[in-house]
Amino acid sequence: MAKKIYVGNMSYNTSEDTLRQLFAQYGEVVSVNVITDRYTGRAKGFGFVEMASDDAARAAMGALNGREVDGRQLKVNEANDKPRDSNRGGGGGGSKSRYY
Repeated sequence: MAKKIYVGNMSYNTSEDTLRQLFAQYGEVVSVNVITDRYTGRAKGFGFVEMASDDAARAAMGALNGREVDGRQLKVNEANDKPRDSNRGGGGGGSKSRYY
C-alpha cells in the first residue's frame, strides 16, 4: 500500500524532479507534489511524496529527515490525512457590506 510523506522546510527553488530523484534512492516513487501559491505560482516551501511501499517510505523518512537540500534542512515525516469537517463551510464569500 502506498504511503504519503510530508516534506517541509523546503527551499522555494526545490523542484518536483529534485524530490523524485532524492526519494527514488529508497524505493519506488508513486507521485510528487510541491505545493504552490494559487495566485503567484511560487512554491510554498512544502510538498508531498507518495512511496509505493511502507518500507520504502520508512527508509526515506529516516534517511532524509534533517538532510540539507538546496540550502535548507528538510523536515520529513508521515503525512496526516486532513480530516473532513462537515461543519465547516466551503470558502469565503458573501457581501462585504455586512462588515462595514
